[in-house]
Amino acid sequence: MVKSKLEFEQNQQQSSSDKHATSSSWTIEDSENLYGIQGWGEPYFSINAAGHVTVSPQGNSRGFSLDLYELVESLKKRNLGLPLLIRFSDILGDRLERLHASMNRAIARYNYPGKYQGVFPIKCNQHRHLVEAIVQFGKPYQFGLEAGSKPELMIALAALEAGYHPTKDNFEPLLICNGYKDREYIETALLARKLGQKPIIVIEQIEELYLAIAVSRQLEIKPILGVRAKLLTKGSGRWGNSTGERAKFGLTIPQIVEVVEQLQAADLLDSLQLLHFHVGSQISSISVVKDAIREASQIYVQLVKMGANMQYLDVGGGLAVDYDGSKTNFHASKNYNMQNYANDIVAQIKDACAQGNVTVPTIVSESGRAIASHQSVLVFDVLGTSDVPTTPPSPVQEEEHLVLRNLWETYHFIDAQNYQETYHDAIQFKEEAISLFNLGYFTLAQRARAEELYWACCRKIVQIIPQQGYVPDDLEDLEKMMASIYYINLSIFQSVPDSWAIDQLFPIMPIHRLEEKPTARGILADLTCDSDGKIDQFIDLRDVKDILELHPLQFVDNQNNGDLSKQKSPAPYYLGMFLVGAYQEIMGNLHNLFGDTNVVHIQMTPKGYQIEYVVKGDTIKEVLGYVQYDPEDLIETMRRRTEVALQERKITLEEAQRLLQNYESSLNSYTYLVAN
Repeated sequence: MVKSKLEFEQNQQQSSSDKHATSSSWTIEDSENLYGIQGWGEPYFSINAAGHVTVSPQGNSRGFSLDLYELVESLKKRNLGLPLLIRFSDILGDRLERLHASMNRAIARYNYPGKYQGVFPIKCNQHRHLVEAIVQFGKPYQFGLEAGSKPELMIALAALEAGYHPTKDNFEPLLICNGYKDREYIETALLARKLGQKPIIVIEQIEELYLAIAVSRQLEIKPILGVRAKLLTKGSGRWGNSTGERAKFGLTIPQIVEVVEQLQAADLLDSLQLLHFHVGSQISSISVVKDAIREASQIYVQLVKMGANMQYLDVGGGLAVDYDGSKTNFHASKNYNMQNYANDIVAQIKDACAQGNVTVPTIVSESGRAIASHQSVLVFDVLGTSDVPTTPPSPVQEEEHLVLRNLWETYHFIDAQNYQETYHDAIQFKEEAISLFNLGYFTLAQRARAEELYWACCRKIVQIIPQQGYVPDDLEDLEKMMASIYYINLSIFQSVPDSWAIDQLFPIMPIHRLEEKPTARGILADLTCDSDGKIDQFIDLRDVKDILELHPLQFVDNQNNGDLSKQKSPAPYYLGMFLVGAYQEIMGNLHNLFGDTNVVHIQMTPKGYQIEYVVKGDTIKEVLGYVQYDPEDLIETMRRRTEVALQERKITLEEAQRLLQNYESSLNSYTYLVAN
């Protein structure tokens, strides 16, 4: 029976609360439960005895484990500033191995007489080092690539070697050609067959069929074709509407029949070898997978009976990632594992083919998210916080305004019996104070005093609420309202656009200090000058939570020779955002001209790890070039202006030189902030 999100929360939260109720000190296990790392992080992420997040790129049962905090500190000493995207190449290899092992176990379990041959959809993450790593790790499995556009086809043709590791069955890595296609796209794919590659041109619009027939005749190269079917099976989650008769891509059943008839007329019916379908990304419910496979399997069987030379059934993508660790059908989770997925696909296809008395196909999947998500960790630092005042208010004197005295009395008498009533009293008195201020009867100091007392009331009530058995409806938003704002050295729009655009949930947690109890409650605000540049939804056992448990910043004294701006600075506090390797790196934008972050590729070795690649993040000069500014012209413009100012004695020569040096130095610097 599939667990719902609510049922999971009720079972797990009870045991967690019971544990914390009897715990006198914070433990590593408490942090594991709080941030759910054992759910979403298995088998790659955990917490060590020092309270640091660790990474096991080859899975926690083998290979070395890395201390993520120590790794970040080491990278900073190599002049790699935060934010920093760390890719663990070995996780890609492990994901590929697990996917193929699951499929092979299912094939053995059901005595499936066919094989599995996967491809990676390049759209998921087009960065060169990642694609090259997937090709390299995929060689033992004849793992191929899927291109959804002409630029991606260019990547795939160059990255995918032809005929590597041939087996006795002469398997070759597949190149699945999806997306909109023009003549040049189809010509390029067909000519690639002369290089020994195996491109399969998937017909997604009926016009592509006629173009493919014409180009193949012109080049005298016989194509390998597929058709993408519009299934009636509905997907789940945010991409549930990407299927059905009104889906963007694919052919209806009448159009598929037309394809067969036209290919037969052109004496090319034996070129039709693949059926493809896709029911959406991040399929959270296994029932959707089962329904889709059932429908597609019958289409495949019927195509065989119509005379097509069918060889492959491409089940598309959709294999989900458990972002919140709940193992439910919540949109940020999934109620199945990789083995369940493989079993249902293999069993259903075998049953349909046996019933139809046709030969089973080679099973193809286009799992991108499930392969690429885990390998990237985004680490960023906290620059500062904006907190609700925590200092207890001083007593209100008898001669002060009645509204202030009422607020003080409300604060003084708040207790577990009247906290709900006094909360509304505090709101009323604060509104009276603001009205008095707007009418000119309250000074700015009196308004400040009223707000100080109001927040003190709220803080006292927030401390009482957790001790109660429930949270009253009218107090549900109080904790969020009282939350601190943690300012992070990051652009949400650049590094995690799905968080902003579609409210995608990603695991976020501190990567150190996890042996300490996180006593602060906060939301995250990025560097951009946009009110949307924030994260205020976080994974939880319940659907989502509005705040993230964090540690108060620690401050250190600096030797500053009288520079008051540097007397105290926050000690480094690093947060990690996990499972961000799919789609985020390529879909980011240049809001406020914050560019790509620094990227580091880590590879495991017999002695530990090595930095395989470093890809420096954008400089200000580079992002200005993206929007058609010439840095040399900018520098020259500033030079001329300083010369005019010098002549008019508005600036000294030393000041002018310092301005120009800072201007030129900034152009060559990282777009993000650098710790002083």
